[in-house]
Amino acid sequence: MITTMTPPEARKVPFQLHAHGDTRTDNYYWLRNRQDPEVLQYLEAENAYLAEAMAPHAGLIEEINTEILSRIQQTDLTVPAQRGDWFYYSRTEEGKQYALACRKQLQTGPEQIILDQNQLAEGKEYFALGGLAVSEDGNLLAYLTDENGSEEYTLQIKDLRTGELLPDRREDLSHGLVWANDNQTIFYVRFDETKRPDRVIRLTLGSADDQVVFTEPDERFTFELGKTRSGQYLAVTSINASLTSEVFLLHADRPEQNFTSFAGRETGTEYYIDHQDLRFLVRTNAFGATRFQLMETPVAETARQHWRTIREQPQEGSLDEVHAFENFLVLETREQGLPAIRIVQETEHLLTFPEQAYTVAVADNHQYRTAKLRYAYTSLITPLSIYDYDLPTQTSKLLKQTNVPNFNPDRYTTERLYAGNVPISLLSAPNNKPGKLLLYGYGSYGLNTEATFKPQYLSLVDRGFTVALAHIRGGAERGREWFEAARMLSKQNTFTDFIHCAEYLIAQNYTTPEQLSIMGGSAGGLLVGAVVNQRPELFHAAVALVPFVDVVTTMSDPTIPLTTGEYDQWGNPEDQPAYTYIKSYSPYDNVLAQHYPNLLISTGLNDPRVAYWEPAKWAAKLRSLKTDNNLLILKTELGAGHAGPSGRYDKFRETALIYAFLLTA
Repeated sequence: MITTMTPPEARKVPFQLHAHGDTRTDNYYWLRNRQDPEVLQYLEAENAYLAEAMAPHAGLIEEINTEILSRIQQTDLTVPAQRGDWFYYSRTEEGKQYALACRKQLQTGPEQIILDQNQLAEGKEYFALGGLAVSEDGNLLAYLTDENGSEEYTLQIKDLRTGELLPDRREDLSHGLVWANDNQTIFYVRFDETKRPDRVIRLTLGSADDQVVFTEPDERFTFELGKTRSGQYLAVTSINASLTSEVFLLHADRPEQNFTSFAGRETGTEYYIDHQDLRFLVRTNAFGATRFQLMETPVAETARQHWRTIREQPQEGSLDEVHAFENFLVLETREQGLPAIRIVQETEHLLTFPEQAYTVAVADNHQYRTAKLRYAYTSLITPLSIYDYDLPTQTSKLLKQTNVPNFNPDRYTTERLYAGNVPISLLSAPNNKPGKLLLYGYGSYGLNTEATFKPQYLSLVDRGFTVALAHIRGGAERGREWFEAARMLSKQNTFTDFIHCAEYLIAQNYTTPEQLSIMGGSAGGLLVGAVVNQRPELFHAAVALVPFVDVVTTMSDPTIPLTTGEYDQWGNPEDQPAYTYIKSYSPYDNVLAQHYPNLLISTGLNDPRVAYWEPAKWAAKLRSLKTDNNLLILKTELGAGHAGPSGRYDKFRETALIYAFLLTA
């Protein structure tokens, strides 16, 4: 893709950064100042350039967008899930951007719309829910809303009997809502000046005297707020970069008390708990169980010396989740790089699935006293399918498979390959090999890249593309060791694995460098930025969505949101070895005067996770140094954040734009 148009050019203002006797000159540091009118002018100029560059392909964009819509059942609903006396579900209506949250007292009874996001979003450029929580008696709905993508939420509480909003409104909150069992007390989360969640607050309805009941003072930690499946305990799980955790509990019947530590904190040890009658279940890597083992301890004795092993760590893979029901346990594991579900009652059995590459996970299971497990299954050619598994008969019943109009699975194939020991999941069609290929990767934080059905992929595959997912180190597809092998001073392994996957696919005649495109977002955008610096000749086009690319500068600034909690992922540049290592791969610091692939880069002006200036600076520096005439475009959502456009139709159109870029490149 070559363009003769003149792209925007950000002016150079040399700014020097010093550390460990090393000086870096950043010519685009000034783009960090969002109060400078020239910054917004530059971003708007980039958007105008994007519009002009893609204008010749407007017909293709519209065609793909129409195709995506043709494969979406625009009016649809989820499978109702019982919670107390109600069955809850969400549904969409054709032409409306957002879902409606609904419930029925009986599955065949009259519907009550408990929250219509379309009404809340009316007249707003951006709208997102940060959470919903219904009180135990079903009478009150608490919800969090964000109207600019900053992830700073407003809490409101609605009386579902009258439809009226209570006066208990709170602003500038983080994620996290949970009700106590008295139906009058709700707990929410606030953040510090770096937007790190650091406090849990107790709100008693009708009182302005909110009280802090938990504080996480360690700036390396963040936490999650939840409730055990039994409904008896509220839990704060404080986590440091998937390396250390500590659980704090509060009995849900005694909300006036404070949270207390379950078993203290030990550096390098993780533990996570669920409750079952007279015992707690503890999933932990303590006592040398690097792949995680399952332990139990009496409710009255939670200190580590009382923990007793009831399931050893697996020989390979990992024990990822434990779900406690009244009379059975459900274990989510990773086995041979794939997710698995094991049911533990008097005996243990494994659910089995027919495809080579798939994703399966426990779904909405709000009932503690039940003999059924609801789970979700999908693959690259199987739409999302919701099942109920009946324990007495050991059989699964399909409740719903997402209807995908204009889709015939027999036209497509899925494969599981291995580039050495790195798994690759592929979606293709007959006669697409060799041909165009999109290689996607992430590889950070121990998060897995799952083989799930995405109808939008079909618009690429029908045009000759193969879609490949690289399950590289940095994720945890092959267990905890897979994650540990690509963080801190081993992060290069993520990039090496991805490059190896690309070389393998070329060697196996799936594609050629002239037909190979890559994509990643956030930390996956860091991946894209690193590999196009290191091996630009391997790729013809690259898409980097909200990419984390200015790693040295960001990790050197503890005032930037999320920085301090990421030291155990990337390293702290205050330490000279970490500084040197991060600098060796940081995409922004390693842009060279060389040929680069066609590049589409995106960002959001209100993004609290990857600040807009990182992609903007990277695009400006690439423009200044690259020696080719390939297209480089920067797309900025001026009213959104890390997740991009909030409405589903806006997201479809953004996908159509990205695919048109890949196809015309």
